[in-house]
Amino acid sequence: MKNNMIGEQIKNMREYQDYKQTDIADILKVKQPTYWAWENDVRIIPLKHLNTLANFYNVSMNYLLGLSEKNNNYINLDKLDKKVIGKNLLQFRKDNNITQVKLAELLHTTHSVISAYESGKTMLLTAFAYQICKKYKISLDWLCGRTKNEKL
Repeated sequence: MKNNMIGEQIKNMREYQDYKQTDIADILKVKQPTYWAWENDVRIIPLKHLNTLANFYNVSMNYLLGLSEKNNNYINLDKLDKKVIGKNLLQFRKDNNITQVKLAELLHTTHSVISAYESGKTMLLTAFAYQICKKYKISLDWLCGRTKNEKL
């Protein structure tokens, strides 16, 4: 996942705001080594923690991940709803005539995983959300229900 630079983006935001890793780990209610792993792209930060970071820094998720240079309108959500994310993923896929199989191939997963996301049974992985948003130029904030504007 190194090439996506999710960790680099959250690290840059933390350093720009002059916080220590332990400060942010405390805000996210995780241990510092866990946060370190996210910043260093050893592991990918889950969407729920990305949402908390965006709320904390008062920025859009798109801006936080470098998907957009603009900090567009968004709604701070206390908690992401996997059913809303699933509904938006399904809407995006249908609007763009993309089958579950085709989307699964792009993400190197199975159509049953896509189905589980769309039905709201499973929370969408950050890596998958990032890939979809980057490739199709859609808003991560929209996908997560934080804005009504689908396009980046």
